Amino acid sequence: MSLDAYDLKLINEVQQDAGLSQAELGSRVNLSSAAVNRRLKRLTDDGVIRKTVALVDPHQLGHPLTIIAEVEVESERLDLLDAMKRSFLACPQVQQCYYVAGEFDFVLVLAVRSMEQYTDLTRQLFFESNNVKRFRTLVSMSTVKAGLEVPVEFVPDA
Repeated sequence: MSLDAYDLKLINEVQQDAGLSQAELGSRVNLSSAAVNRRLKRLTDDGVIRKTVALVDPHQLGHPLTIIAEVEVESERLDLLDAMKRSFLACPQVQQCYYVAGEFDFVLVLAVRSMEQYTDLTRQLFFESNNVKRFRTLVSMSTVKAGLEVPVEFVPDA
């Protein structure tokens, strides 16, 4: 899919605040509301915009701890890896999950209420798995930056 400068500007604005009205978006990117509507629909239909969500403060909902867990698997058999991926996907405390290259196989970012809850999750996600060789836990002391915005590169017209 080819993205023009209007698409890129629109994507940039929506990433910053998806709650803006189409009229406000149009004003910011110099398009009519109808044109904004058409472009957003196309960008969504084409999978460029995957989902529109609200960014919620985990502390306000009683999840003050951010845990990063690195997981090394015993076996990289596809059926076992797929089972692990399904268990991570199904766990609401897992905010992000990456299958990675390197010393560990998975990196998880979790939002938890307490260390006790995380301990219970380690039993459920890691110890009961039969495919976890080892895992390492990092506890975030503070959040410096958290976001999923993708950098939008504006290429000047040639």
